[in-house]
Amino acid sequence: MQVGARIGPTARRIELGIELRRLRHKANLTLEQAVKGLGFSEAQLQRVETGNIPLRQARHLRNLLKRYGVDSEEQVEAIVQLHRESGSREWTSFASTVHSTVRTFAGVESVACAIKAWHPTLVLGLFQTERYATAIFEMEKTHEEFTSEYIAQSVRLRMLRKDLLTRQEDPVRLWAILGEAALRNMVGSTSVMREQYEQIITLSALENLTIQILPTNELGYRCPNDFTILDLGGKLPTTVQVDTPWGVTSMTDKPREVGRYSRKFNALRASAMPPEKTPGFLQQLLRESADA
Repeated sequence: MQVGARIGPTARRIELGIELRRLRHKANLTLEQAVKGLGFSEAQLQRVETGNIPLRQARHLRNLLKRYGVDSEEQVEAIVQLHRESGSREWTSFASTVHSTVRTFAGVESVACAIKAWHPTLVLGLFQTERYATAIFEMEKTHEEFTSEYIAQSVRLRMLRKDLLTRQEDPVRLWAILGEAALRNMVGSTSVMREQYEQIITLSALENLTIQILPTNELGYRCPNDFTILDLGGKLPTTVQVDTPWGVTSMTDKPREVGRYSRKFNALRASAMPPEKTPGFLQQLLRESADA
């Protein structure tokens, strides 16, 4: 196994999990058989294999590798080193308030080299202004019983994530498609929406960003739920994050699912307006909001 060049605990956890899953399958062991007598549970190993958590102790890892028949000391040491590098966590200041699924996604997103994203009804999180993001959480506050601390931390995390787009070194390549409804649905106030339009216009000028809008009143493919495809640079498998209508967020690197959502994205891209029309469309929305 070659340890990947990309740094960051999340990337390391994903890489470690993929390698352990590969070794377990090679040894033809179930999760139950793999953990029997080793001092941790099937659920823990499953979470390790999906990159959600690191193994807590190096001795657990060494015992696991022994059970998998890994007898090359060089390979063992490479995997142990990967385990060391996967132990810390990004976004630790959000650990007590922000949901673990959100933190995991933010960590995976932070090591992506390219992202494709679609949202039919809301402005994409990476584009949101602080006021727009706050208004979104405030709208959900009654239904989800969000605390003020949770909203503040969630908005702060969302603002930090936007650094991916404008950082000096290797800004992420983002291709985003927004449903027209995402731009017309009123969030917060007219002032909030005008500020949001202006920010997207500014972002659309960046060389690493491509932004398309899918019109409401034209025929074309529609996908009812939002999704994000994360290209992690070849060392790690491309991953898809999907939000379902009933509020469940899932992530997978299964090639079949990645392929399915890649085809969905290509269909959306073909139905959407060309990227060069995006600034003009947003300027029209600004004029309409001024006349309202």
